[in-house]
Amino acid sequence: MGRILTVDDINVYYGSIHAIKGISFYVDEGEIVTLIGANGAGKSTTLNTISGLLRSKTGDIHFLDESIAKASAHSIVSKGLSMVPEGRRIFLRLTVEENLEMGAYTRPKSEIKESMDQAFELFPRLLERRKQIAGTLSGGEQQMLAMARAMMAHPKLIMLDEPSMGLAPIFVDHIFDIIKSLHKNGATILLVEQNAQAALSVASRAYVLETGSIVKTGSGKELMNDPVIKKAYLGA
Repeated sequence: MGRILTVDDINVYYGSIHAIKGISFYVDEGEIVTLIGANGAGKSTTLNTISGLLRSKTGDIHFLDESIAKASAHSIVSKGLSMVPEGRRIFLRLTVEENLEMGAYTRPKSEIKESMDQAFELFPRLLERRKQIAGTLSGGEQQMLAMARAMMAHPKLIMLDEPSMGLAPIFVDHIFDIIKSLHKNGATILLVEQNAQAALSVASRAYVLETGSIVKTGSGKELMNDPVIKKAYLGA
């Protein structure tokens, strides 16, 4: 398995606030790697920096052996890195089908139908609602649509930012079943998630962020059994 993503010594600021403090980590092909931590730990800031929406003052970010630290967000998507942002951010006034077409803007038109068929195979509920206006979907269905839209670009790496946020427990379970299904079908995933129990249960490896720094790393299973992590994040 090759290395897909390497984050090396990034430091990110919001004005005078030092949000990310020299963190380094990596993602290998075929892994689910998760970043867990409390609100404000820097998880979403890390993803936004990788995706080109924020800039690091130092270090480098390599995606598929190419530096993307100064690349535009648009070019990063075209290289094969897709993000499902926190809050989903689907196009509420477009149909499900039109949202998926928007996700395929980097793909040749000849491949869009096949990509959409694959999306509907992974998300059969969306097939039933393909002509429905996206803003009328439930929260869980909108999250499915955001994930399916990201997959339309055939990404080499998909980043998920808080996919379970605001969802009913039954939908949280369903979303994590989908994450496992995506992984089984070959997807490499970088997952940011406040629901540490769910995140660690699917993770190959995990990093714990506290106030912008990585304080612990290990396999998902190791961290689930770590007494400090259990007390701080798993309610044990």
